[in-house]
Amino acid sequence: MSQGNTDQATPMYDLFVIGGGVNGVGIANDAAGRGLRVMLAEQRDLASATSSSSSKLIHGGLRYLEYYEFRLVKEALKEREVLLNKAPHIVWPLRFRLPHRPHLRPAWMIRAGLFLYDNLSKRTTLPAASSLRFGANSALNAEITKGFEYSDCWVDDARLVVLNAMQARELGAVIKTRTSCVNAKRDGSHWVVTLQEEGSAESYDVRAKALVNAAGPWVSSFFDTALKRKSPKNIRLVQGSHMVVPRIHEEKAAYILQNDDKRIVFVIPYMDKYSLIGTTDLEYKGDPYKVHMTEDEISYLIDVSNKHFRQQIKRDDVVWTYAGVRPLLDDEANNPSAVTRDYTFEVEDANGVAPLVSIFGGKITTYRKLSEAAVNRLQDYFPHMHAPWTAGSILPGGEFRDHASFLTYLKDGYPWAPEAMLQRFVRSYGTLARSILGNAQSVNDLGKHFGADLYQAEVDYLIEQEWAVQAEDILWRRSKLGLALDSSQQAALRDYLNGDGKASHLYAVANAANH
Repeated sequence: MSQGNTDQATPMYDLFVIGGGVNGVGIANDAAGRGLRVMLAEQRDLASATSSSSSKLIHGGLRYLEYYEFRLVKEALKEREVLLNKAPHIVWPLRFRLPHRPHLRPAWMIRAGLFLYDNLSKRTTLPAASSLRFGANSALNAEITKGFEYSDCWVDDARLVVLNAMQARELGAVIKTRTSCVNAKRDGSHWVVTLQEEGSAESYDVRAKALVNAAGPWVSSFFDTALKRKSPKNIRLVQGSHMVVPRIHEEKAAYILQNDDKRIVFVIPYMDKYSLIGTTDLEYKGDPYKVHMTEDEISYLIDVSNKHFRQQIKRDDVVWTYAGVRPLLDDEANNPSAVTRDYTFEVEDANGVAPLVSIFGGKITTYRKLSEAAVNRLQDYFPHMHAPWTAGSILPGGEFRDHASFLTYLKDGYPWAPEAMLQRFVRSYGTLARSILGNAQSVNDLGKHFGADLYQAEVDYLIEQEWAVQAEDILWRRSKLGLALDSSQQAALRDYLNGDGKASHLYAVANAANH
């Protein structure tokens, strides 16, 4: 179908969502569950930009209290408990230790902040904050003897996005990856959206009664490129970078470090063998897909870590870096660290029809609440829409009691499977692991071995069910095995994806079976 063909054969949706990050898929999922016919387009892979470049935390944002963001912190604290119940396979509790450096923040200020943190919202599963004394066996430098401990949560950020997309698909939504929206215009009571799939010179149209711009770092530029008008709000692109090093300590807790510039840095256990260190805050100009960690940022994080830990690190210890661009609402703060992480919506229509909802700002912790609020704003346009439902729903794979009991269940059912693989499956796929393991009776039944515990059965599942197309989709977003496979093993995976004519079919497979 060529651009501009908007006859009655052109598909009509209630809602069209631009953007396959956490906010876009959250909105698509929420709307599909309320009975709307939904389509979503993402120009690359799901979670391929900001939503896979986070600190991997579901947290209230302790430092936001210093900027009086009480509403945002309260909402985020409440969402911790909601997400723990929604996705127990990819969200789990994590204790954070905060070493006290009295020349940076006085103890009374930290105690007051932690009191608010514990009491702004009801806690049902997470333990309260407490004071600490660090002894001779502490991982910290000897001069650091006092501190505090509090609770937040870890999240597999990219899988959170994929699971929301899967649930939306189960509810009837059409999820199109590697599909760009090149134009969007009102035509009477609806929108005409022109789409172009990756690798194709052809474009085609779909129609929708409402349009959501959840393009993240591209939310403002989407107005210029596709809507052909000025954005109603400005965003600031703030670069946040992280690095991974061999584990600095063997403790299960994460650390939140205060630095002399008043910023904080997280040191988080990662993939059992590593420590994840971040993040930075830099103004960013340019293409969000081209963001990368700078040497100055690496030096900055190394310096912060070495000021705190006995285990000193150097540049050669850095095994991986990643950077993302946070699209933050421009509140004219001078310091990028002080820019609000809150979100807002802009809603406008044409004489009561064809609404456009644009999402500005936000953070991964509050994605569900943001999505619910965004769909609520459409109630007047869809009066028969069902009530909000996502707070009490379980994301795909989360239908089990706890990690330990489900791991035992998998061990009993697949006694031949490597325990490390089953542990990863519990924390990545939950009950969806059974879709990968199926009726396999031995490791040989899982097909080609690519390295570590990645087998053909998992790769094929990710292609067929989770929109994976390229090796990077599998290694760095779906499985987090990029650190476990060496360059030759990664090349073997790419060869498999490209071999036997498979590459020409992967896009079609990833976008098929939407209903």
